[in-house]
Amino acid sequence: MTTEEIKQNVEKALDEIRPFLNSDGGNISLIEIIDDIHVKVRLEGACTNCGFSMSTMKAGVETTIKKYVPQIETVENVA
Repeated sequence: MTTEEIKQNVEKALDEIRPFLNSDGGNISLIEIIDDIHVKVRLEGACTNCGFSMSTMKAGVETTIKKYVPQIETVENVA
């Protein structure tokens, strides 16, 4: 998978997650992909100070991104 394909697939994963975040007043943006295996995202809106943001990152965001791009090793939320 090329770097561009990885980026496109990560964006597809985020598009799948966004409706759930939007329904709670939040959103998510892709910040960068490092070495095709590390993804940095930013939770936005209501998600920035939500007590469930760590659960959202692990159970929702990371799982969905890895479904689309299995070689991704880490997904990190940057403030």
